Parts: sequence; structure tokens; C-alpha cells
Amino acid sequence: MESPIRVLIGKPGLDGHDRGAKVVARGLRDAGFEVIYTGLHQTPQQIVRAAVDEDVQVVGLSVLSGAHNHLLPEIVRELRAADRADVLVLAGGIIPDADVPGLLEAGVAMVFQPGTPIPEIVAAIRARVKPRW
Repeated sequence: MESPIRVLIGKPGLDGHDRGAKVVARGLRDAGFEVIYTGLHQTPQQIVRAAVDEDVQVVGLSVLSGAHNHLLPEIVRELRAADRADVLVLAGGIIPDADVPGLLEAGVAMVFQPGTPIPEIVAAIRARVKPRW
């Protein structure tokens, strides 16, 4: 029997709005994923520590503050330093199209814009992550 894909949803930085992150977390849970939500105002180090401790396969990051070009690459670097480069890092929130190529180059696998349907996010994860046995 396979274990569900484990996903951590994180809100790095000083964002005070997490409705979108909670909607995504619930949608992923309803699709059969095991979801851990870290809550607001997390540092990159706190998110990576939780990802390692929870042994997740995916980290989904919601950023609305405009600090995505700093915070997201830092989380990818911290995951690599923790020997968890295998974790799929996804991002969503208010991220200008012009910033997406730099984030992808830094190791973020995909960036979802506001309004992305949950089934699209689910399909993207399932295409890239296999359940564990």
C-alpha cells in the first residue's frame, strides 16, 4: 500500500494573509495528499527544518509580500544544504511574470499564479512526485 504524498505549505516572511495557502492546503488534502501547514511568519530556516522533520516530498510556498526573489531561493539553498535537494519546491502568490525565470533558475520547480485551479496543482505534483511504498 502506498503512502500519500507529503506536502508542506509554508508562508515565508512577513505575509499576514494566508487564505490562499489554506485553500491550497485543503484542496491538496481533499485530493489525498498529507498536508502540513506551518502557519504565518516563518523564516526560511523554520520552513526547511519542518520539511526535513516531517520528511515531505513537496514544499509549497505562498508569498504575497514581494520578497519572493530573496526568500524562495534561500529556501532552495537551505534544502540543498540539508541534503534534501530531492524536495519539489513550488510557489504561488503575487509573483510577477518577469520574476518567474529567475525563480526557476534558482530551483523553484513551478510558480502558480493566483486563481490557478486546485486540480492543476494536484496534477503538477502527481506528475513529478511518486507516492512512497
